[in-house]
Amino acid sequence: MKIDNQKFEIAIANACMTFSDLSKKSGISLFTISRMQGDVKIRPETIGKIAKALNVKVEELIETTAATVNQNTRNSESN
Repeated sequence: MKIDNQKFEIAIANACMTFSDLSKKSGISLFTISRMQGDVKIRPETIGKIAKALNVKVEELIETTAATVNQNTRNSESN
């Protein structure tokens, strides 16, 4: 899974947290949280912990365009 950086930053801002605050509340290292801003895949468990700490659903933090494109491609191939 990949984090949508804009959604992630909005969720942090809405929670009035810093990366350090989020690290403490989620139990995820500050290094990992900082790395999430890059183009890296994050384990579902890690995203779950972040979402819980921010009091949002996982879907509010992740990129969803790729899944939609893949699903549409599979649907059109089966027709």
